[in-house]
Order: sequence, then structure tokens, then C-alpha cells
Amino acid sequence: MTHASAQGVPLTIASAEAAAAFDHVLEGFLKYRLDTSARLKAALALDPKAPLLHAMKAAFALLSFKAAHLPAARQALEAAAACPMTRHEAAHLAALSAWAGQESDRALAIWEQILAESPRDILAFRLHHFLAFWMGAAVRMRDAAERILPHWGAELPGYGSILACRAFAAEECGDYATAEHAGRAAVAMDPADLWAVHAVAHTLEMQGRRREGVEWIEGLKPHFAGTNNIRHHVLWHQAMYYLELGDHAAVLDLYDRGFRDLGSEVTQLQPDLYIDCQNAISMLWRLARQGVDVGDRWVELADKAEARIGDTLSAFTQPHWMMALCATGRFGAARAMLAALREAAAGNGTHAAILHEAALPVCEAILRHAEGDAAGAVAVMRPAIGVMHRMGGSHAQQDVLEQFFLAAAEAAGDEGAMRLILERVAGRHPVPPERRVGYAAAARRIRH
Repeated sequence: MTHASAQGVPLTIASAEAAAAFDHVLEGFLKYRLDTSARLKAALALDPKAPLLHAMKAAFALLSFKAAHLPAARQALEAAAACPMTRHEAAHLAALSAWAGQESDRALAIWEQILAESPRDILAFRLHHFLAFWMGAAVRMRDAAERILPHWGAELPGYGSILACRAFAAEECGDYATAEHAGRAAVAMDPADLWAVHAVAHTLEMQGRRREGVEWIEGLKPHFAGTNNIRHHVLWHQAMYYLELGDHAAVLDLYDRGFRDLGSEVTQLQPDLYIDCQNAISMLWRLARQGVDVGDRWVELADKAEARIGDTLSAFTQPHWMMALCATGRFGAARAMLAALREAAAGNGTHAAILHEAALPVCEAILRHAEGDAAGAVAVMRPAIGVMHRMGGSHAQQDVLEQFFLAAAEAAGDEGAMRLILERVAGRHPVPPERRVGYAAAARRIRH
């Protein structure tokens, strides 16, 4: 039978009750609710032949960027393909199949076509937003949001999520006024919309509004209950403010009891989730660079890195895994990881090209530097500087790689490379290097 989603998108689904359950799953996905998988299970029990419910099951597996979850994604896509469906729903399956096959550009193009025909299809929009971000395609994120916005209004369920995505895309494209306005509007509608909270946090970070950022997140913590790993990333942003303010004790407290809380239910459900490990590794690296003793915190991350050698689905996570391996002196494992990455980068398609052009040289540079070859690290990484964004990651997240290049250039005594990266970050970041912890000393030295 045909029903419709809360946004009016037709669904091939058995009953109005099942359609309402679909909306409940979709709301959980949009709002990063910890019980979203349970919602999906309940919805499938109401209609085990609804194609988009199986499609969401596939999407949730792919969202983890974990090779071990690919069989589950493919199985869900096969189940979806066996269901009666509309042309619109078949397009969803085609996009997800392209993503599962590491044809990311094709997946984005299909979702863009879906949105051209059905601008209120928030599932297509949100999946496009996610994957475009992890391909470093901020302009495509922004354009998708701006194209569908005229078809939306506050009367439609999910409008706050549209604003949240608009805010984040605008921030990544340097439009901070639009970002802050849209993000704050979304939070006013729902203070538990952590994607919107996160978008404003990014904006405050980029503008150097650190104390305001601490207070922004602190004031919204009562609304974090029931959310998944997104809360960790928001707390990582709070730690980033504290790092810039020089409060290393606050950073370590947030590490242990916030964004890398190993005892929490959220972490235990997905102990090696890519974004959580990125948060932790990048913060430990920044702290170590500032001379802070981080104790044995590297060890559990290096264990997870070693277990994931050969899993290259998340390009941006690869340099982080390499940092953890090198920080613990696991050079044999680091070389094994580099060999596996080199093999994956030799393949065809968009993802292999990103690995080859960006992830591979950055990982090789990290290993070379750890083994004492700072000049070699600079040489191998320098051609990748302009394409590192293709691995995904925000400006705030990519910063750790730019800081690494600066550290390698300093160790190599390569003033030209130091000037290159300082000029690059000065051109891309509104806050001058002299006012940023990771760059200030080098910027003052080079200036004189």
C-alpha cells in the first residue's frame, strides 16, 4: 500500500501505523537518538517488506565507515530489492548501492536527482549531507541545502534539521552569519538538536569566540540525554576551546569523562567508531605537542588502530590511526597499515583516488616523522596539502593535519614549508595564526 511520510513523500509501506513508525525512525536518525536502531527494528516488525526501512538499515551500516559492517549493508540492500517499490524508492537503493561500492560521487549525484524531483525527501537530503561532508564537498552540501530550502517551512516536521544542515554547510563555506543564524534558529526550535548545536560550535570556533563557545555548550548539556556519539563530538569542541584558552586540565577532564568516556554506554556500543577515535587521537596529538603528559591514553586507541589495519573506508581516519600507532612506537604495525592503504589506493573509483592523493601521503609523512625523517615527511606530504580536504573533516578537524605539517617543517628546519602552511591557514581561518595555540610560536618566529 502507498502512504506518505510526515513530509509528504510517498512510501510503499503496509499501513498508516508502519508509516508513522518510519517517521519515528527518521526522526531518530535526524536527531542522533541512541535508540534509533531499536526504532528501526520495531518499524520492520510492523512491515518487513517496506523497501525504505531496509534501505535505512543499509544506510545505518554504511554510516559507521566500518568494513565489518559492509555485509550487513549489502544484505539489507538485497532485502530491499526484493520488495515492491516505486521508481523513487529504487533511486534510494541505487544511491546506497553506489556508496556501498565506494562510488561516492555517483551516490551524491543520485541523491541530488532525487532532491530535484522531491525536495522534501529529508532522508535523501541528510544522507547526501553526510557523505558530501566526508568527501570534502562543502559546496555541494551548501548548494543542496539552499536548493531545497524554499520548499520547506516551520510547519513541516524536520525543518529544524534542514536549518541545522544549512548552518553547518554555511560554516564550512565561510558564511558565518548564515551559519550562526540558522544554527541558533534550529536550537531555538529544539535544544536537543545536537547537529545544530554543533554547527554553532563550529562557527564560534572559527571566529575565535572561545569563552562564548564554552558557555554555549555548557548551557545545552542538560539536553544531551538520549543522544548518541554526536554528544562526544560536541564535547570535543568544548575541549578545543579550553585548549586554546590554555586550560589543559579541563581538556583532560573532558577527554576522560566526556568525549572519550570508555565506561559510557555510548562508547561501549561502538568503541572504535571513527569519529570518536578521530576526536580522541587528534586531541591527544595536540596536547602532546603542547608538552602535556597524556599518560597511557594512547594505548587503547593504538590497539583499535592495529585491529583496523586494511579497513580504509574512512579516508580521514587513516592519518589518525597512523598517529596512534606511531605515538606508541608500533612501527611494524604502522608499516603494515601503510602497505594496506597503498593497496586500497591502487583501486578504481572516487574513494581510491582520495586515498591515493591525500590519505596515503599524509600517513606516510606521519610515519616518516615518527621515525626521525622530518624532511622526508615534509617532502611526501607537501603535494597533498591542497587536496587533504577531500578526505573529509571540517576546518576544525583538518587543523590537526596542518599542525602536523608545521611541526614536521619545524623539525626539518624548513622555513619555506613553515611559511607555506602558515600562509595557508591564515588565508582559510579568520583567526590569525598568532592567536592560535598550534601556530602562534612559529608565526612569531617566522614573522621576525
